[in-house]
Amino acid sequence: MIILLYIAALIFAVAFAVLVVYLAKVLKATQRTMSNVADTLEGLEKQMEGITLETTELLNKTNQLADDVNDKSKRLNILVDGIKGIGETVQGFNNSIRSVSTSISNVVEENKEETAQAVKWGTIVMEIFKKRK
Repeated sequence: MIILLYIAALIFAVAFAVLVVYLAKVLKATQRTMSNVADTLEGLEKQMEGITLETTELLNKTNQLADDVNDKSKRLNILVDGIKGIGETVQGFNNSIRSVSTSISNVVEENKEETAQAVKWGTIVMEIFKKRK
């Protein structure tokens, strides 16, 4: 019976030794995995720093571009206002020409007969002048 107890203790000791060996292998593999994860995270951190710097530069350039667009937009507004003023001036000039044209037409209509008479007399004078030459 004591032999059975020794055999059981020996089996337990061998099983415990096998368990410890496998547990050591698992812990070593876990250590390697954790080391790889740490290296990967360090690389990721460096890449994130680079991305952060590039993003900051891009944001600064975008802000400068937005300021430039705003400045040019203000200048363009001044140009549009100037062109609007020129358009109003041209419209006023057209109205003035229209008014003068209308008044000339009215005067011509009123003096149509006198004008015809003057043209007739002018034609007669020219014919007489040509005949004398």
